[in-house]
Amino acid sequence: MSEHRLILEGVDGDKAWRLKEYESRGGYSALRRILAEKIPPEKIIAELKASALRGRGGAGFPTGLKWSFMPRAFPGAKYLACNSDEGEPGTFKDRDILRFNPHSVIEGMTIAGYAMGCERGYNYIHGEIFEVYQRFEEALAEARAANLLGADILGSGFSFELFAHHGYGAYICGEETALLESIEGKKGQPRFKPPFPASFGLYGKPTTINNTETFASVPFIMNMGGEGFLNLGKPNNGGTKLFSVSGHVNRPGNYEIKLGTPFSELLELAGGMRGGRKIKAVIPGGSSAPVLPGEVMMACTMDYDSISKAGSMLGSGAVIVMDETTCMVKALERLSYFYFEESCGQCTPCREGTGWLYRVVHRIEHGNGRPEDLDLLNSVTTNIMGRTICALGDAASMPVQSFVKHFRSEFEFHIDNKRCLVSPDVQYAGSDIYVGPSC
Repeated sequence: MSEHRLILEGVDGDKAWRLKEYESRGGYSALRRILAEKIPPEKIIAELKASALRGRGGAGFPTGLKWSFMPRAFPGAKYLACNSDEGEPGTFKDRDILRFNPHSVIEGMTIAGYAMGCERGYNYIHGEIFEVYQRFEEALAEARAANLLGADILGSGFSFELFAHHGYGAYICGEETALLESIEGKKGQPRFKPPFPASFGLYGKPTTINNTETFASVPFIMNMGGEGFLNLGKPNNGGTKLFSVSGHVNRPGNYEIKLGTPFSELLELAGGMRGGRKIKAVIPGGSSAPVLPGEVMMACTMDYDSISKAGSMLGSGAVIVMDETTCMVKALERLSYFYFEESCGQCTPCREGTGWLYRVVHRIEHGNGRPEDLDLLNSVTTNIMGRTICALGDAASMPVQSFVKHFRSEFEFHIDNKRCLVSPDVQYAGSDIYVGPSC
């Protein structure tokens, strides 16, 4: 596993993020070697392809392939953007990378700039973690002072400048084209595609956008070799990945494991189920990923293909664990409210549909549900999905479809009995996920 992407256990977190400590762990050795040996950009991209590194932000698109889309011969400015707008509920890995190891992102983006012929990049950081933004600015200053960033880096003739840009807490700016609009000073709303950012991105120029964890993985891959990184994981799922585990577990937190590790082992790392209770359900990839019953999740391995085969998505790697005390109707109400509030309102199906989803689930939860409501929910989701500019409409719909599919009897009980199937005496006991009154 990588020893320099995150703070090591026992290391002082107030110092481990500094340039000196990062270099003591092998930091910037990949960049120094690339510039000293003048390694061809094509070889760097080939190593990334061999590593099977897939985007760690949610989509899981092959990183090396994405980098190869950048037109190197384009006459003019080209840009890089790092998506650190971590707004997906349950996801908290990227802020820890930036908090404890920001130089891994700086080095990764500088290598990316070299490989794709870009001289400028932006790290778009979620606006609600401003102290992390400030720390990243300090790390940038350290890198510039050491000539690891800026003009003529290490006397190589290669120049790359990197800037931090903070958002304002809008979930929609995690969508890559809305992020670009926000950097340009416009309202953060998604663009129609095509054209795609690789040909028409920031300021109308070719742009490559990757997630924080993706960029942080690049120096490690260049030091280890693409094949070595691949062998840490499994075919089509190279390397290690950070998982943000929250919910009804004894030790919530970020855990880095090899892709292909059984979910049961990740659950054990997180201390197992809180209070020894039975696992009921798991959202494996952030709030927009379809929920899976506990017994289905226990048979999965933590990789893109296994989770997809089970009917969900690995997504951002945010694993939300729910035990037998969880009311699934209440849980869905909370999720539906989030997407209703975070819709940018640009597309009618999403703007109106997310409101419909929340209001219908809300009335089921509060004892006013009707037997036809479950079919209505499925109808609304069908009319949202695939009919919006970006994927927020799908993100709002998939939880609804999966909750009703896997826990339909619980929704029917709510409708028929005007109360919750889970006893109010145990409901949400010790929970730090859901806020609000029980049914």
